[in-house]
Amino acid sequence: MTAAHDPKSEAERLLFSAVLRPHRSLSPQGLALVVGLIALGLALASIPFFLLGAWPVVGFFGLDAGLIWLAFRINAAEARNEEQIFLSRIHLLIRNLDWRGAIREAEFNPRWLRLEREEHPEWGIERLSVVQGKARQVVGACLNHEDRAEFAQVFSNALIEAKR
Repeated sequence: MTAAHDPKSEAERLLFSAVLRPHRSLSPQGLALVVGLIALGLALASIPFFLLGAWPVVGFFGLDAGLIWLAFRINAAEARNEEQIFLSRIHLLIRNLDWRGAIREAEFNPRWLRLEREEHPEWGIERLSVVQGKARQVVGACLNHEDRAEFAQVFSNALIEAKR
């Protein structure tokens, strides 16, 4: 007995899937070390001002240290952003998860889809968008220029395969 061929499951089989995350080279321990060294440097720099009687400057150095810590924390939180892309012959799903847990999804029909590239002569691909009619969704925004070019090539090939 042979298994029946199911055309629906063949059409829904994934041709391409990717999970894109922003690159961050600083680990949580590295973040603590960098912020600690900056705070120590600012504390040492504030000592002469305090000894000269300009004690309000110490508060501004503390404010600087706090703002630097906040900027690094926001950057680390945004590293948890994620973009998921799933392509089959009949469906493209782009799901964006932000660091707060909010989910945004966009769905397209691959037959009517085109990949639009905005290129800079020196830097390469600046922006990739999937376009269907008037609907437009940016993809791969978290990638650097080289990775974006590689992603564009692989995704274009998968899109061509989906249209066959």
